[in-house]
Amino acid sequence: MNYDVIVVGSGPGGYVAAIRASQLGLKVAVVEKENIGGICLNWGCIPTKSLLKSAQAFEYAKHAADYGISIEGDVKPDLAAMVKRSRGVADGMSKGVQFLFKKNKIEQLLGFGKLTAKNTVEVTDDSGKKKAYTAKHIILATGARSRELPNLTQDGEKIIGYRKALVLDKQPESMVVVGSGAIGSEFAYFYQSIGTQVTLVEFMPTLVPNEDEEVAKQLERSFKKMKMKVLTSSSVEKVDTSGKKCKVTVKTKKGEELIEADVVLSAVGITPNTEGIGLEELGVETDKGRVKVDDFYRTNIEGVYAIGDILAGPALAHVASAEGIVCVEKIAGLNPEPVDYGNIPGCTYTSPEVSSVGMTEAKAKDAGYEIKVGKFPYSASGKASAAGQKDGFVKLIFDAKYGELLGAHMIGGNVTEMVAEMVVAKKLEITGHELIKSIHPHPTMSEAIMEAAAAAYDEVIHL
Repeated sequence: MNYDVIVVGSGPGGYVAAIRASQLGLKVAVVEKENIGGICLNWGCIPTKSLLKSAQAFEYAKHAADYGISIEGDVKPDLAAMVKRSRGVADGMSKGVQFLFKKNKIEQLLGFGKLTAKNTVEVTDDSGKKKAYTAKHIILATGARSRELPNLTQDGEKIIGYRKALVLDKQPESMVVVGSGAIGSEFAYFYQSIGTQVTLVEFMPTLVPNEDEEVAKQLERSFKKMKMKVLTSSSVEKVDTSGKKCKVTVKTKKGEELIEADVVLSAVGITPNTEGIGLEELGVETDKGRVKVDDFYRTNIEGVYAIGDILAGPALAHVASAEGIVCVEKIAGLNPEPVDYGNIPGCTYTSPEVSSVGMTEAKAKDAGYEIKVGKFPYSASGKASAAGQKDGFVKLIFDAKYGELLGAHMIGGNVTEMVAEMVVAKKLEITGHELIKSIHPHPTMSEAIMEAAAAAYDEVIHL
């Protein structure tokens, strides 16, 4: 064998798995056909957060007078400069992963990886040259790409996916964003905040459909306050790109509506990258295009594993990383605890931010729990008022019988940082009363967590 472990794909699942495997004394190689760090570092999580930070800085500059600061003249966004900064941040992170590979003596095999036989990966480089490598364990971490609908075929110019949205050379005057999950909502917020007129179209009755309904409604109010047009329970039927502008036919609750826009951004989910990687040839089992695995990411073929977005679980960078670590620790003979998919935090980096973990109120009721619900609004938070971020709230859901925290749902400033406390609380099975009695610092946004817990038990002070 050339290696103990070959990882196919260097995203947040693949590179983390590779580094952990090397730490455990295994000889490791990573196959990557494009950028080290995968989509997350290069075309997803990191560059989008850079653009969103630029949008936030622009918002602050526009409203500087609200903070007692006078700025003379117009404050203007420069999309090209924002994109340049974003690409620089992404490049820096990718170089950081390459440094970690060198530090951990991980070999990089540049090219497209495919399973060709038991314990064998064939790598085809840019010139078409093929070379086979062997390993006792092969971890597939090939990730996913933007999903395309038949009536919304991306041409890279008028109908685009998230990658193109990250590097537009000219700011569009108008844009239709199809899909309001994290990707769609973040781009809708970014472009609306810098002056593009955005129409956000969502098929489900609420925005960010996986989030608690009250959170979704607050996000919709915040978006509408920005003058964004929001259409829920709506679908894009067709897009005519023959003219200068896109003519978008949207089926709404009130009938069909024709919207003209410079660009249509399709953000209707992702498709796993499982084609052409040898799954069929080796007989690796899949279900609806996703690889089937056990609790330790073993497929039905001995020595072949799969993690990340090619599985049926949540397509999140931190989930892929956790899966990669569990996978290689099991390979190395340790006894890792399986990933708890009921305690996975989700974050949407709009303004206000959205974060959550555990059950929504509706799902807790559907599961048969008798619940206690506590809510604390940011309008009652001293820190939120001082920061000028009064939109939002913290909502906690407890099992009424035992006091167990079932779910936490937040919208407002800094909530993507605050949700980690809730993940730890759920992990440790903290009760509502224990949360109330855990002293939180004042003034902070995080006090809203303690106050929301107190509200659930009629002990809230500041409401």
